[in-house]
Amino acid sequence: MKHAQPTAPSVRPSACPGLLRIVQAKDGGICRIKLPCGRLDSHQARAIAAAATQHASGVIEATNRSNLQIRGVKADAEQALIDALLAARLGADSPGADDVRNLMVSPLAGLDPSALVDISPLAARILALLQDKAHFHALSPKFALLLDGGESMAMLEHPHDLWVSAMGTGDHAQFAFGLAGCPPQSTGDVPALAAVPRAQVPALVEALLDLFLELATPEQTRMRHLLAEHPEGDLLLRLQQRLDVPLLPVGDWHRPAPQPFAHLGIHDGRHVGGAPALGRLDATQLKALADLADSLGDGNLRLTPWQSVLLPNARDPEAVQQAMHDLGLATNANAPLARLVACTGSAGCARGLADTKSDALALAALLPPGAVVHLSGCPRSCASAHVAPFTLLATGPGQYDLYQRGGVGFGRLLARDISLKEAGERLASPPDTWSSTQ
Repeated sequence: MKHAQPTAPSVRPSACPGLLRIVQAKDGGICRIKLPCGRLDSHQARAIAAAATQHASGVIEATNRSNLQIRGVKADAEQALIDALLAARLGADSPGADDVRNLMVSPLAGLDPSALVDISPLAARILALLQDKAHFHALSPKFALLLDGGESMAMLEHPHDLWVSAMGTGDHAQFAFGLAGCPPQSTGDVPALAAVPRAQVPALVEALLDLFLELATPEQTRMRHLLAEHPEGDLLLRLQQRLDVPLLPVGDWHRPAPQPFAHLGIHDGRHVGGAPALGRLDATQLKALADLADSLGDGNLRLTPWQSVLLPNARDPEAVQQAMHDLGLATNANAPLARLVACTGSAGCARGLADTKSDALALAALLPPGAVVHLSGCPRSCASAHVAPFTLLATGPGQYDLYQRGGVGFGRLLARDISLKEAGERLASPPDTWSSTQ
């Protein structure tokens, strides 16, 4: 595959990073590599590790959209880094398509025997649609789609501009869909809008993206912005006019809950997952994972939306799990860092009010087993696309407001401007002793 060689990208600090658009941060440039369905082979993993070492700080982050990003890109090394990544076939078929490959699927798509549908062929068609239709390249780099086949390992809490989820099995399965949200899992969740037959999913996606681009103003970059002016009923009527088959009712459909923390450890006896501490890998770890995929796997790795790595089809799962543990990856949900999420923080981001990565490492020793906590250096919540059970929002170095999920925003405010020690004590105490701080 030949790639057009781009000119040196202009640095736009307010833009989303991409492979061809390196964005500056306090710790250097950020280059985000969008992986088709979160997948890369061992050769590509080694190329990323080598490029990160030669042209950047060697720090590689797993993102909550199943991508990788290289931090600390050196000044004047941007084009050399880009060229190295393109040579490893990590770019889109055309430069304009790099931003729009935002299709999330389960890390076990095509591998999970309990899935309702193998969505791999549909995912390939949708990715081709996004890349081959040049007018879709105008979509925002944040515009995101979810294709769900009913797998037991699935991230269903990230809001998507468009989500599509299997309701049945086989070639005649129907797929429910919704806008600016998530598949409903329980009573009270926003229901699906309608459904289409499996064969019509690509046509549905194309029609909805066309409709969005036709109706949205330049300021309306996300589906939620469009819905503020165009009610769902109006969009459904317009959508129906573009489809050859009628939209189908979904009734009181709820997506069955996926298995919690299935991305860690051995799954189905042959897939092994591990989470690097706070989503951050170094080049040595990534190269070792590539070697592991070749020696004990099928030569491939899959990134997950939990900022972790899955090695599929392991020939000796126990050996792979031990090797991941030896590399410093958490393979057990009870590991101190397995349930912590933290953004880059003040060490790498000008907006960060606290060094959240270092604070999270210190907090891990204070937390009780099972506590799921998100440390955010500012209200943008870059490290977590969904609201965590508990959020520590930085107010200054080593100081945080503590929230519990529920209501709007980060949730219910439990305590203001507390230290890490106070946060650990609060989270370790029985929930019935907590009271909100107003």
